[in-house]
Amino acid sequence: MCIIFFKFDPRPVSKNAYRLILASNRDEFYNRPSKAADWWGSGKDILSGLDMEEGKEGGTWLGISKRGKLSALTNYLEHKYNPEGLGRGFLVSNYMTENVDSFSYLRKVASEGQLYNGFNVLTAEFRANEDTMCYYGNRGSPEPVCLKAGIYGLSNSLLDTPWRKMQHGKQHFTSVVDKTLPPEGLVQELLQVLNDEELNTPDPMQERQGEGYKKDWLKALSAVCVRTPSYGTRTNTIILIDSENNVSFTERTMLNCDVTQWSTKSFQFKLQE
Repeated sequence: MCIIFFKFDPRPVSKNAYRLILASNRDEFYNRPSKAADWWGSGKDILSGLDMEEGKEGGTWLGISKRGKLSALTNYLEHKYNPEGLGRGFLVSNYMTENVDSFSYLRKVASEGQLYNGFNVLTAEFRANEDTMCYYGNRGSPEPVCLKAGIYGLSNSLLDTPWRKMQHGKQHFTSVVDKTLPPEGLVQELLQVLNDEELNTPDPMQERQGEGYKKDWLKALSAVCVRTPSYGTRTNTIILIDSENNVSFTERTMLNCDVTQWSTKSFQFKLQE
């Protein structure tokens, strides 16, 4: 699972405004091996965590590059699962490493969407002359779409599907980004948004999509911050991109499969023009 809230503002009116504010949770089994965010790629120009599960090493759920490329992934909640499906984490990694624009990449992904279990993927490019952000979900429309400026939420259904957890978190996210806060204060308040463990039940829409799962499991998944003994939110990520090409990337990640132990790393860099 996972959840992402983001405000896309490609041409902010104020010089102090952000072109992108993104807050994301990665939900996964606590013992699934992965690397915390760091630089990788041929020129050490891609920043992301990495999946280290056997057979899926090198996939990721969220990444950004110094060249202004960004991608993020969530799974689509469904009970059926094809064990032969291709690794969804490579949808992000491949975009980050290929020399292709965001929309063209998603058109190619859409043509192969049937090879994967359910997913949603965002791709973006932040350039000096134009910012672009696109979306595709292989359980929705057959073609990707380019997003307009706005505030969006993406959980484990299609973009902006009004699950209660998504609506609750999006409302909280909107109230934070509407404030005038220094970067450090903004990051801290967004981390509070991501660590909200309130259950948003009952949610008939989520329950219908998750038909076949146990009710207790769906109930646990109804929180923005999911918490069960062995599975839940294990990484929070905040990305800020301002009008001067400055990027702030903050990752808070669980240590030793222990919900009481966390490490926070921050990266600041400038996009290459």
